[in-house]
Amino acid sequence: MTERHDIQNREDIARLVQTFYTRAFADPVLGPIFIDVVQMDLAAHMPIMCDFWENILFGARKYPGGMMMVHFRVHTKTALEPHHFQHWLDYWVETVDELFNGERATIAKVHASRTAVAMANRFEELPGGPPVGVTPRSYFS
Repeated sequence: MTERHDIQNREDIARLVQTFYTRAFADPVLGPIFIDVVQMDLAAHMPIMCDFWENILFGARKYPGGMMMVHFRVHTKTALEPHHFQHWLDYWVETVDELFNGERATIAKVHASRTAVAMANRFEELPGGPPVGVTPRSYFS
């Protein structure tokens, strides 16, 4: 194993984000949300996520915001519950720790933790859509 360095540039961010999403897409809990519910185009999503993390780690001011609203729209399609955010966070921290070590790596983990907690708390208060794989019944047919 090579020695881990801190996150130094956008290329490191892209490596982190790509590795994370590759794992998340394959996960039995998160994968169906990304693939079936969101139908995420990872190639199109990568630059957005890299912009987001460049803002957080380097103050780049590339990401325009709106993260909460994007996730709210997902929540209306399928209920995002605290265990989803914890699962997401576990993968994120594991991926950061595997690839990087240093101040920015720590910031990436701390920011992700704060974001996961904030979203889990917020969405727990709001009604969400049916669980993944459950088709809502029509009471009017």
